[in-house]
Amino acid sequence: MTSSEETPSFRLAYVPGVTPGKWVRIWNERLPDVPLTLVGVSAAEASDVLRGRDADAGLVRLPVDRTALSAIPLYTETTVVVVPKDHIMATVDEVSAVDLADDIVLHPLDDTLDWEQRPGRPAAERPATTADAVELVAAGVGLLVVPQSLARLHHRKDLTYRPVPDAPESRVALSWLEDETTDLVEEFIGIVRGRTVNSTRGRPKTPAQPKSKHAEPDGARRKPAAGRATGRSAGKPAGKAGGKKSAGKSTRSGSGPKAAKRGKPRRRS
Repeated sequence: MTSSEETPSFRLAYVPGVTPGKWVRIWNERLPDVPLTLVGVSAAEASDVLRGRDADAGLVRLPVDRTALSAIPLYTETTVVVVPKDHIMATVDEVSAVDLADDIVLHPLDDTLDWEQRPGRPAAERPATTADAVELVAAGVGLLVVPQSLARLHHRKDLTYRPVPDAPESRVALSWLEDETTDLVEEFIGIVRGRTVNSTRGRPKTPAQPKSKHAEPDGARRKPAAGRATGRSAGKPAGKAGGKKSAGKSTRSGSGPKAAKRGKPRRRS
């Protein structure tokens, strides 16, 4: 019986807000015999999950521990402020950090933004999670600044969001344990980078076929062609061409003055 350790599989961790559906679909099309399992993790625990080998790779938010992990940045998210729909900021196209100065801005414990100085006024307590913070925004306690994907993830009909161009941005990356860059990890790297199914990067190369096997038929075809060309120059077709040439010489040799006299008819007396 084949043990589970011998069965190929791939575990992909992902943090809230990241949507790996497109890449998972491509994986299933290209490697139908290798099941991909999604492992949901918080942004804070993602690095520990990868270091502990509880996932083969992860879609995480930067920064990560680069002493043990490799990372390929994939994209940068827009940062937005989540506000009630009846808030004055819902009437504008975008909001600056300065515009938040008079409002309470919630700072959840799982915040993913790297602020040098947080905008607005702090709340009395920090919410445990972003989801809790969204509930407080709906209750009118304060506002929340998050990556746009998290605002979409926790969407409510009574809330909306607006871009904050001068706020820190969140970067999403593919990360894995540096010492375990396996063939399956390379396969997933190729997928997220948009490589086609025919790309050889990250895959074992198929040995090239010896050229002699393919060259022999062509060579066999070329050799008779060369023989026929020789035959034409030495055989009957060539003889015809040579006959014309010798006939031309004969005509020229018989076209002199003496030949003209022999060919002239005598006059009758």
